Amino acid sequence: MGKIFFTPGPTQVYDSVPHYINDAINKDICSISHRGREFQQIFQDAVSSLKKFLNVPDEFHVFFLGSATEAMERIIENCVAKCSYHFVNGSFSKRFFTIAQELGKVPQKLEADLGRGFDFGRTEIPDEAEIICFTQNETSTGTAVDVNDLNLIKENYPDKIIAVDIVSSVPYVNIDYSLIDCTFFSVQKGFGLPAGLGVLILNNKLIEKSRLLAGKGYTVGSYHNFINLLKSAEKNQTPETPNVLGIYLLGKICNELHQKGIDRIRRETDKKAEILYKFFDAHNLYKPFVNDKSVRSKTIIAINASNPQELIKKLSENGFVVGSGYGDYKNSQIRIANFPMHKISDVEEMLDHAE
Repeated sequence: MGKIFFTPGPTQVYDSVPHYINDAINKDICSISHRGREFQQIFQDAVSSLKKFLNVPDEFHVFFLGSATEAMERIIENCVAKCSYHFVNGSFSKRFFTIAQELGKVPQKLEADLGRGFDFGRTEIPDEAEIICFTQNETSTGTAVDVNDLNLIKENYPDKIIAVDIVSSVPYVNIDYSLIDCTFFSVQKGFGLPAGLGVLILNNKLIEKSRLLAGKGYTVGSYHNFINLLKSAEKNQTPETPNVLGIYLLGKICNELHQKGIDRIRRETDKKAEILYKFFDAHNLYKPFVNDKSVRSKTIIAINASNPQELIKKLSENGFVVGSGYGDYKNSQIRIANFPMHKISDVEEMLDHAE
């Protein structure tokens, strides 16, 4: 029997993924031209299935990239002349900020202590900020931003672009697309697919900003600027040879998850999170890193442990693979993913071995 991966990403693939891969090989999907009609149909099916499953409005565009990190770079490059504003509470929200610096921008940030949330009611965004960047679920620390807090930001700053990283909370997180302008993720977490595909969902506000900056002589990228990506997407294509297999698999998994139902997926995620936090809140040796229950992630559970490698080894020997802590917490934490492919029974069995 193979191991069950509760790692934050890559993670356990869906049981049906080997079937879809075999199907793709039998249909020569990996060899077809990315300029042909067959790929155009694959592209169209994936976009349609994704929008239906995540309830994305028709007016939003879907671009396929190499990773979520690339999405951060493309967003800054195409939407910021000088200043972006970032809510930073971990390594991946900090990466968004750092990318802006590396691109020669002058980003500003509000930084929270690790494991804690933000006081959005008292937050003042500077006038010069062109875009406001959130990491809704911080993979490195297991903290989450309540999507209702986006209401406050949108109400107070309706003209600014709102960008939201949902890398480790999709498809669980319920995004109201009237409150944001773009969001992005990669497929190796909640979609249970092999790594190598990033997905960027954006509205025309970002396209127009890219055109505006390009018209003023700013560098907005080459092949993957939003203008070129939109031109290709309108033909159900990408500017260059894409991850055809990844796009094909994403469409198949979106159909499968849509049939299961997003409401059921969210209920099951809540139940598994409840089981995990209840267990570790009561444990003598291991405790949740995030004390404030209102900002605890439902999909990435970070646990303090005096000897995490011992626990990781013990669980692995019993068939369960969990993640180590991230960065400075590598030697003091474990992280447990709670994605749709993870079964309640597997969570319970894993915790039996963590006693």
